[in-house]
Amino acid sequence: MSEVEAEVKEVPVEETEAAVEEVESEIVEEAKPQPETKKEGPEKWGIAHIYSSYNNTIIHMTDLTGGETVSISSGGIHVNADRYESSPFAAMKAANAVVESARTKGFTGFHIRVRAVGGVGSRVPGPGAQAAIRALARGGFKIGRIDDVTPIPHDTTRKKGGKRGRRV
Repeated sequence: MSEVEAEVKEVPVEETEAAVEEVESEIVEEAKPQPETKKEGPEKWGIAHIYSSYNNTIIHMTDLTGGETVSISSGGIHVNADRYESSPFAAMKAANAVVESARTKGFTGFHIRVRAVGGVGSRVPGPGAQAAIRALARGGFKIGRIDDVTPIPHDTTRKKGGKRGRRV
């Protein structure tokens, strides 16, 4: 007989089954899900107000009531030339500034309210609105709802310029 065959002992089937059950019970005990670690506190939600026109993009973050300002930034703060204030790049920079400020204040999620000029002006948000929403989403926050809060007149206000319009 070889050395390997000499070391093998014949074990009765009952002992083998008992040993297997014991090992399985240990594995089941180890596989129990561990209780999840609790977060530092309850989730803190806010509202990101995005005003986007063809001249500028302003991002204003408040608490849920809308009364307390958390952070505010605009496209004009982050670029040098006036013509770039409404650009998607400037809006993205402004959104990143708001995200950093909100993160330091403990916010975990927010709702987004997009506003265009409205009234007698354009009812379509400017070019920076979509870039601002994307930058806010990439900031690592939960996003609740996205609303369009552009003011729409119901009684047709008069456009400026008088009866005959603007004379050039």
